Amino acid sequence: MRVLCPGLLLFLFALPPSAAAMDLLEAYRLARAHDAEFAAARATRDAEREQMPQARAGLLPSLTLSGESAWNAREIDNGANRVDRGYNSHQHTLTLTQPVFRWQNLMAYAQGKTAAALAEARFVEAGQQLSLRVSSAYFDVLNALANLEAARAQKLAIAQQLEQARQNFEVGAATIVDAVEAESRHDLAEAQEIASENELEIQREALRVMIGDAPELLARLDAQKAITPPQPAQMSVWVEAAQAHNLGVQVAAHNADIAEKEIARAKAGRYPTLDLVASGGRSRTQDGSGLSRPRTEANSVGLQLNLPLFSGGGISSKAREAAANHQAALSLLEAARRNAALSARQNFLGVVNGLAQIRALEAALASSLTSLEHNKTGYEVGVRINIDVLNAEQQVFTTRRDLARAYHDTLLARLRLKAAIGALDESDLIGVNALLQSRESAAGGGT
Repeated sequence: MRVLCPGLLLFLFALPPSAAAMDLLEAYRLARAHDAEFAAARATRDAEREQMPQARAGLLPSLTLSGESAWNAREIDNGANRVDRGYNSHQHTLTLTQPVFRWQNLMAYAQGKTAAALAEARFVEAGQQLSLRVSSAYFDVLNALANLEAARAQKLAIAQQLEQARQNFEVGAATIVDAVEAESRHDLAEAQEIASENELEIQREALRVMIGDAPELLARLDAQKAITPPQPAQMSVWVEAAQAHNLGVQVAAHNADIAEKEIARAKAGRYPTLDLVASGGRSRTQDGSGLSRPRTEANSVGLQLNLPLFSGGGISSKAREAAANHQAALSLLEAARRNAALSARQNFLGVVNGLAQIRALEAALASSLTSLEHNKTGYEVGVRINIDVLNAEQQVFTTRRDLARAYHDTLLARLRLKAAIGALDESDLIGVNALLQSRESAAGGGT
């Protein structure tokens, strides 16, 4: 879709030059380095990655070294003589244990691998959410700025009408009603300007929280560049892709997989375990006279079998708990698929209807400008009153503001549509950024 009537959008898009403007891509890259939520997601990903090596440790051999040094006191009493003797004893043992069959450990390792994949999916999802949050905050600033510019332009126009109404009243060409009405509108415009200034500062602060900066200038959309409809143009294709590839669906699927393996892990409490155990040790004793007895060495290699017989019903209870958690995970997976499909439908329609709304608002702006000119002419010749001109100006400013918001909402819907199918990445922000004006033409932040 090509933006129509670029000359009509001068109020929205033609802005004073500046070389210090920040664009959407720059804001996103700053957010990746500064945003606290994304930093927490990165640290959580790094922590959850460690579940796999921790689980793998249960399959690898363990080696322990133990030692003991003791002072021993011995008393010998044979009736005629009593002898007290003390001596030192020293021993140390090195033990190697290699699990041969531990089903619980095997299931834990399988869970660890899935947990690592889950951590990556969550981190990618956090990156997508960061893209959407930054884009939303960026366009919220532009929307607030459009509101402020509309309020100021309306205030200026009303001030001009107020001055003209006062002059006409003084010369008897208009009634006091026109002047009072214009003054009332002027007071209301001042109140709207103050509210718009406050809203702009709030939205700028929200952006600053994410990117660590509150830029005075932001690049705006370029009216000469195209906003394209979704490709492919069939909603069903996007819905199917969302149900299969949405990151929320992937996270839920990993959780269901982990829950399923937890059932097998819980049941494994009934299974025997078999370990290969090898140990070697030395011991030495020194009697009270200071003489050392011969050193003793002991080495052994063998298999150790443990067979659980009864655990008070704990294993059965854990298995039932794991089965219930698996059913809950499956339900959450189905809910994630449905939500992904809903998101794809909503945002597909958001883009399609947004483009239609832009075309309609462009036409409405053209009509509003024509109506304003006619009302001004009619007022000059006496067939329109001042309130008619004020209403026509109000309609122009409102339409311009709504058109700016429609542009921003349509682009956000396009980004959310890509997120719905799990495909939103920096390249999509680059595409949106290409629709912005160059860094030499940007939106100011205040005065």
